[in-house]
Amino acid sequence: MARDLPVLEPTLVLQDKGYREVLIREMDAGKIPLSLGKKCPVECTFCYELDHSYRETQDPPKTTQDDWEFILNYINAKPTDPMQFWCLGGNEYMEWTDLFLHPKAMEWVEDFLKYTDKNIQFFTVGFVHVPRIHKLAEQYPGRINFELSVITLSRYRQQMMPHAPSVRHLMKVLDGPAVSSANFYTFDEHTMSEDAKEISKVNQKCVLWMGCLTPVRGIKDETANLMRQGRKSLGVEAERIYDAGLPNMTTIHTEAYVTAFLNRKRIVSAFDALELEKKDTVVMAGSVHKILNMYRKHRARFLFVPNTTLGGDSDCTVLLTFEDIRERLNGQKRLHIPKCIMESGRGTNMDIKGVTLDEFTKKTGMKVRILHKIDTKFANARLYRNGTLQNFVEDYVRNPRTAEYEALPFSA
Repeated sequence: MARDLPVLEPTLVLQDKGYREVLIREMDAGKIPLSLGKKCPVECTFCYELDHSYRETQDPPKTTQDDWEFILNYINAKPTDPMQFWCLGGNEYMEWTDLFLHPKAMEWVEDFLKYTDKNIQFFTVGFVHVPRIHKLAEQYPGRINFELSVITLSRYRQQMMPHAPSVRHLMKVLDGPAVSSANFYTFDEHTMSEDAKEISKVNQKCVLWMGCLTPVRGIKDETANLMRQGRKSLGVEAERIYDAGLPNMTTIHTEAYVTAFLNRKRIVSAFDALELEKKDTVVMAGSVHKILNMYRKHRARFLFVPNTTLGGDSDCTVLLTFEDIRERLNGQKRLHIPKCIMESGRGTNMDIKGVTLDEFTKKTGMKVRILHKIDTKFANARLYRNGTLQNFVEDYVRNPRTAEYEALPFSA
């Protein structure tokens, strides 16, 4: 049936608009939209932005001092939420890049802290000035959330990050108060576990954010295969870190199938609260589909929808698109769709491509009931609530029921 339905078209909002329209849209979403004015020169082979053609983007020219003053004044006019951290860089209508390669990035971060009362968050593979970044952390305690993308210190570093800073420089960045969390991943045995020990030697306070990288569309096969190789050793690597008893807070957040299993009770209770009937068809991605087939089989019709738009091994209900759903339709007349699918940063009732719910219902003739309780807030809470490495080891790696869970097939 899906082949007979017209392709869904996204709502385009940037046509014939100047680049400051892009800046404004990003700032309205809590971003600080600096631009390098070119493709990211770091060229990480695992980057999720290698193919972002699914969404409408427009890359502004290299940020000038005049642009920066416009950005700073616009953000300063916004009310201050003490719990909000403004994210350095746009990633909705712009391509994500490592902005600390902009020659004035450090100066402008300091400006932001000095001339606003707002907090800032940033991600980088390490292109920050030492000791300046540590001095800023000391001068503005509690206002910086610095997430350092270590990725790996292992022999795979050159393959994954051919133009990244040296490990020696990275250790200088870690050796001080600036870094809030360090994210790094497993690619083989004795990669993630050894990285954890090395990082903890120089910084016992930063959060160790670990797991695997997920292949998506645009990533080359050799890189995707390395990511999948790492997934095979995630359990034993996590146990090594668990047994090491490091003083840092340790987390595993990257694997959808793990997140779903660790939150299985809450997923089931949320499903029960929906009070659906057996004839009702509910949209969901792969891992949630497995959980509900394991614990609530035949309680409703579970429509497994692959993340075709993002491709690769993507498995996330939040990141499903209406086009993904359209491709799975096979005679259904009514669907129950989680609210989180249409809460992207692109607009009201829009998915990550910019397709609206109205476009979906108009082109497919489908009647839709929105499951408002299954929203982004609910999904994010599930991601973080049970995301400690301890929970992963004790309730997943060493849980006898995981073998049954992993063996469950996805429906055709």
